[in-house]
Amino acid sequence: MRGKRSAGLLLYRRTDNGPEVLLGHMGGPFFARRGAGAWTVPKGEYEPDETAWDAARREFQEELGLPPPDGEAAPLGEVRQTNGKVVTAWAIEADLDPATVVPGTFEMEWPPKSGRRQEFPELDRVEWFGLDRARELIVPAQAAFLDRLAEHSD
Repeated sequence: MRGKRSAGLLLYRRTDNGPEVLLGHMGGPFFARRGAGAWTVPKGEYEPDETAWDAARREFQEELGLPPPDGEAAPLGEVRQTNGKVVTAWAIEADLDPATVVPGTFEMEWPPKSGRRQEFPELDRVEWFGLDRARELIVPAQAAFLDRLAEHSD
């Protein structure tokens, strides 16, 4: 069985205090009270008939409800998360007001074994973080993207 693959866009902006990145807090009941490890690059899964780049742009639109920004995309490569999923990401310098985000949603049975289905946002909030704070919050494997971005933006 081939592992799942996701692709996403990591927005960054330059500030007087150094670069900041836009991360999303994963929605749904499993992550509701979690901070560290519950923030992610806006991303999503894709099938073999779609390119990672096309998926990253599509998922940005689906997860944030906004068109992906134009601009030069710097490839950040791939990471393998502890769940086995391989994530590919690109960095794009752009600014975005988190208040304009209209997240996509997903449905799941909640509470478990209740037979009831509920809808939750894919990302329940998005925020800008400096690289040090982002490293504390992001899914651990995705911290490599922050390191690669730091190398790229020097």
